[in-house]
Amino acid sequence: MSESSSLPVRGRATRPSGRHRRPVPSQLPPEAPALVLAVPGDASGPAAELAAMIRVDNPQIEVRLAGLGEDAKELTSELEDAARSRPEDGVAAIVVPLLTGPHPVADRLIAGAVAESGATVTVTSHLGPHPLLAEALHIRLADKGLARADRMRLLNISSPVDAVILATVGGENAAVEAQPTAVLLASRLTLPVLVASLDGAPAVAGAAQRLRGVGAERIALSPCLIGPEADPDLAIATAAAVGVQCADPLGAHGLIADLAARAYGSVLAED
Repeated sequence: MSESSSLPVRGRATRPSGRHRRPVPSQLPPEAPALVLAVPGDASGPAAELAAMIRVDNPQIEVRLAGLGEDAKELTSELEDAARSRPEDGVAAIVVPLLTGPHPVADRLIAGAVAESGATVTVTSHLGPHPLLAEALHIRLADKGLARADRMRLLNISSPVDAVILATVGGENAAVEAQPTAVLLASRLTLPVLVASLDGAPAVAGAAQRLRGVGAERIALSPCLIGPEADPDLAIATAAAVGVQCADPLGAHGLIADLAARAYGSVLAED
C-alpha cells in the first residue's frame, strides 16, 4: 500500500532512543491539557506540518495550533475553547512556543493571550537550547553540503567549511540564549561556531570578520530558526551580504516535533 500524500514529510532524523524515546506517556486521561503550539505569524507551512507530525507520533495528545498574528486572538480563542471542555480546576492547555529561543514580540503576544483567555494555562520554555536542536542544525547544514554528516552515518570525512555562524532572531537576548546550542553544534562539527543575530547585535558581519581573522575562509550560516519567526529571505540575504553560504531554516523537522512534544511532556511530569 502506498503512503498517503496527506501524511507529513519528516526531516531526515533518527528517532531518539533510550530515555528520549517517549517524552509523553502513551496514555493520557480525556481531561489532559491540550498541547497548543503558538507560532509567530499564521499557522501554516512548517508549523502546520509540525503539528501533524506531533499528532501522528502522539495520538493520545490533543494538539492545537494557533498563529499569533498581530494580536494573538487566535491563540486566545484556542485557549478558551480548550478550557470549555475541561474541568474548571484543571490545566486547560500547555502552550509550547514554536521558537528556538526568546522572541520579544511573540513572547509578549503569548503572555497577553493567556491573560485574556482567563484559562488555567502553562507556557513552556522555548525549544532551545537542547542537544536535539544542535542535531537538527547539523542535519540542515549537511543537507546543503555545508557540513559532514554525523559520525554514525560515516558519509563524509572532511569538512566542507572552516567555521559556522549560528544565526538567531529576537535581539541580543536570543543570541545569548543560543550560546549553549552553539557549543553543542561546535562539538558535533569539531569546528568553531559563533552566534550572531539577524536582527540585532552581535551582527553576522562582525562574526564573519572575527572568523576570517583567525583563518576561516569557508564559512556557513546556520539559521537557528524554525521559519515563521523571521522573513524567509532574511538569512539568505544576510549570508549573501557577508559572502558566506547559507543552510535552510529548521522547518518541519522531526527533531523539532520531538522537542515540542518533550516540552509538553516535561510539564506533565512536573505535575
